[in-house]
Amino acid sequence: MGCGTSKVLPEPPKDVHLDLVKKVEPYTGYKTDIYKHFIKGDGDAIKSAIPSPPCHTNPYVEQQEPRKNRVAKYRAKFDPRVTAKYDIKALIGRGSFSRVVRVEHKATKQPYAIKLIETKYREGREVCESELCVLRRVRHTNIIQLIEVFETQERVYMVMELATGGELFDRIIAKGSFTERDATRVLQMVLDGVKYLHTLGITHRDLKPENLLYYHPGMDSKIMITDFGLASARKKGDDCLMKTTCGTPEYIAPEILIRKPYTNSVDMWALGVISYILLSGTMPFEDDNRTRLYRQILKGKYSYSGEPWPSVSNLAKDFIDHLLTVDPSDRMTALQALKHPWVVSMAASSSMKNLHRSISQNLLKRASSRCQSTKSAQSTRSSRSTKSNKSRRVRERELRELNLRYQQQYNG
Repeated sequence: MGCGTSKVLPEPPKDVHLDLVKKVEPYTGYKTDIYKHFIKGDGDAIKSAIPSPPCHTNPYVEQQEPRKNRVAKYRAKFDPRVTAKYDIKALIGRGSFSRVVRVEHKATKQPYAIKLIETKYREGREVCESELCVLRRVRHTNIIQLIEVFETQERVYMVMELATGGELFDRIIAKGSFTERDATRVLQMVLDGVKYLHTLGITHRDLKPENLLYYHPGMDSKIMITDFGLASARKKGDDCLMKTTCGTPEYIAPEILIRKPYTNSVDMWALGVISYILLSGTMPFEDDNRTRLYRQILKGKYSYSGEPWPSVSNLAKDFIDHLLTVDPSDRMTALQALKHPWVVSMAASSSMKNLHRSISQNLLKRASSRCQSTKSAQSTRSSRSTKSNKSRRVRERELRELNLRYQQQYNG
């Protein structure tokens, strides 16, 4: 579920004027068919029966370009060592400095994903180094696995496991039933992966539903944590505090917002947000105005009003409350969360009421609202372009003032 609409990236160098927020496609509530332009041997595409999102065309494909030209273009980007071993099948996604494609191992016919990162750009190098530093160290069933790496002067090719089961909330919408017990099964797997990362001194720093994928479409599929582009890895003996402001706005912990040095407890805050969404289909903190959103987060202001909260157990709410705690020293660790009675008992004492209808309605309602906001923003973009620099300076000044005010309160 694309609950966040943007990602806050590490600060740019002082001699370059860049917006700190990188826009990404909003969640639409529909399963984006990432394999719609699947490449066969002759370059023809197989069309899927799954509908594309209604608000925008597939962001991964340049619609006007002939398919064969696209195929040739993406294959041409690959080093001969890669294409000698893997067949390039489909473009899955792309970012500012990366492309992700579905490939098939020529000898075993096993499908994989290859992330191609342009390292000739500084930002691309930094993301690549961060992700490789983490993925080379981890071996866990609930964390996406790095298979091998090919490097050239300008590109890095990371061959990884391919998760084909879709995003967490897409699966929930597609299911006919979802109970608290189902929620604890999901959270146990995610917590196992996070506990393992934290034991190794790794902080993900961008945990959100979009980065939790099912390994395969089957009902018994495991959940896998993906996207380590913002992760921070600390070796034993290193200072455990981090200072970089990064993450996705709705999931950012308060201590990051006030620019205090922070620990891996920021991941636990994000898991509190995910747990809240998992049980309701709504966000604990949400506002189109970034300053008001951050004010909610800094106060830890959220509620359990509306459906389906009256049907959710107090034990589940207690679990969330111990994660969405403004003071990071009072927040549960991953190990403590795994030992929480609600998780240990697999919600045995909770109502087994089916929450699916309320959760799905809330998810789709929010998706529709986001969709309308996107359309409105696109229609007024030209009229706002002359004011953008001024409004950005105003927002930045407001955020600085807000940070300073809350930092004084926090330290006082």
